[in-house]
Amino acid sequence: MKRLQTCVTPQGNFQYGIHKPAYTVTNLRPSTDIKVLGLTEKNETVSNDRNYPEKDVQVNDADWIFEIPNPFPFKGRTYIDKEWADARAENPQRISLPQPERVSLSETLQHNSIDMTLLDQLPAPLLLALATCSTDPRDLTRLAELSCDIIKEAGTPTGLRYRQDASSRLRPVTRNHELFEAVANNPHLPDAYKIVMVIRPGAQGGSEIVGEWPRDTNSHVFEYLRRNSYIPGGHYAANMADDAVRYAIDALSTGDIQGLRHLYYQRSYVRLAEDLGHRLPPAKKQRALTEQELEELRLTVLAASAATDSAPATLWGWNFGFDFAPSHYRLHASHQQIHQQYALVPDQVDSYHHGSQEPVGRMSAYSCGDLIAGVIENYSLQHNGDFFSDYRRAIGANRRMDDRTDLASSLVVWRDARVMLFVPKAQTSQWELQLMTLPAEDGSLAGNIFECDSSMRRSVDTGMLMAQKALAGLGAKLVTSIEYAKRLNEKSSLRQPLLYAFLPRLPESPGAFSEAQLRFINGHYPEDFCAVCRKQLE
Repeated sequence: MKRLQTCVTPQGNFQYGIHKPAYTVTNLRPSTDIKVLGLTEKNETVSNDRNYPEKDVQVNDADWIFEIPNPFPFKGRTYIDKEWADARAENPQRISLPQPERVSLSETLQHNSIDMTLLDQLPAPLLLALATCSTDPRDLTRLAELSCDIIKEAGTPTGLRYRQDASSRLRPVTRNHELFEAVANNPHLPDAYKIVMVIRPGAQGGSEIVGEWPRDTNSHVFEYLRRNSYIPGGHYAANMADDAVRYAIDALSTGDIQGLRHLYYQRSYVRLAEDLGHRLPPAKKQRALTEQELEELRLTVLAASAATDSAPATLWGWNFGFDFAPSHYRLHASHQQIHQQYALVPDQVDSYHHGSQEPVGRMSAYSCGDLIAGVIENYSLQHNGDFFSDYRRAIGANRRMDDRTDLASSLVVWRDARVMLFVPKAQTSQWELQLMTLPAEDGSLAGNIFECDSSMRRSVDTGMLMAQKALAGLGAKLVTSIEYAKRLNEKSSLRQPLLYAFLPRLPESPGAFSEAQLRFINGHYPEDFCAVCRKQLE
């Protein structure tokens, strides 16, 4: 069996490599072409002569590179440039993004006595750039009205104009769909426009509302069914309602996260209960289950599932943030408003060799949590030990890679008795955070939401909010969050915790050939990133 490539060792340490390059490069260049590049501030000539060495190139002391295997081998490796990371260790405040600068075309036009109708004549790429970058509601309301037909009463938007498409479905009258999306997702657009364009139930299509976290003084969440989904069998989306507009993590309350997550727990428990033949009584339909009812249903599902051979899994994700490049590349989610998506993944699916009529057998349906289960199994075979026990020990005993003892060495951002929010030693996003459930006093370990009791669910939800607050405090605007969950039943014997990964997307880091090879480049030590995250939560 090939040796498992992980940074976790049976001794409870992290292992990593250090490249200390020194090498010679044979010069094979056949010609020299010295050119003037320009002038210095003192009008001295600057040429490209340094680009044309006469002999072989000797590199005696190149930057050291740390190569850290990811704890989970399927996620590749992280490479940290020592020079970059040392600079950030001296000044951790550099690990942040600046707030977007104030942008107002209306103000510029007004200051230069230029008619506002010039905005209407801008080329499409400039309209998109303004729609995503402007902080002036005047710009954005004008762009919104350029993008679609908005109905107003007394100057206030009340709805959109609709027409039937070729399939007799009612669709909003949009003149520029990309502009419509970009401006509707700008936080600085007045809420009245956001509501009629994308937030009011029905504004984004006919998806049925099949669940609700009832409106109170702090929150209100709808659950939409996405029937014909890219997730087989459909999926569900928990969206903030039109009377609880949330376009920024700073606006997200504890009540909001509770409502979003309650709908996820509730739908998952109900779906599995129905699959197992336990349907809700009429008295519990068309309303949100109480916390006690939810817990009772969870226990019922767990007991019933133990008698079946099926091993379903959950799928959960959250794309926060929206951006659109003027070149029409969408840079993140489909819309900015805070929403979470979830579904149940079956144990198996029919498999085919030719065509689509006659199945030849069954194959496992994909769940990303299965990848972690594979790591646990292989680690146990190789070391006769428990992967996550060693992983937790390594996190607890972590030491810096740069030999410094005057700086923080902890990887833990926040924790309570049930969960831990931490920075992985090998980050696959430059600012990645992870949230992991911890063993209880009796040794049990929740590996999916069906194994999370009320207290564990509250801890998971709080840790999730802490992660998003820390990242938003550093300036993150686009964050993808995913769940790695253990399957039920025969795979439940694995010592696999429920794990969440929070993966910000940063400017100038779109992902290219390195990331396609699972080689992730980083410019800071994970301990320094952890320290600045803790600072955001103080």
